[in-house]
Amino acid sequence: MPTISMFYGILIRMYYEDHNPPHIHAIYGDHQACYTFDGEVFKGELPKKQDKLVQAWIEIHKDDLLANWKLASDGEQIFKIEPLK
Repeated sequence: MPTISMFYGILIRMYYEDHNPPHIHAIYGDHQACYTFDGEVFKGELPKKQDKLVQAWIEIHKDDLLANWKLASDGEQIFKIEPLK
């Protein structure tokens, strides 16, 4: 699963295997959560502080995430996305 961004110890990964909804995997230490591009968690859990950071990052980069999902669904290579600063 390619890492598309990393900030404050949080890894953001995305891969596509013909499954929906479009989402990312956020990993922080032993915690992992899957987020839709609307910032909703549908699997797992991150600590509250890291959850807020991931939600803010998703809001800022929603268009990039959608573009990456389209690339992945077309079998193309996805690109890195700026970290949260």
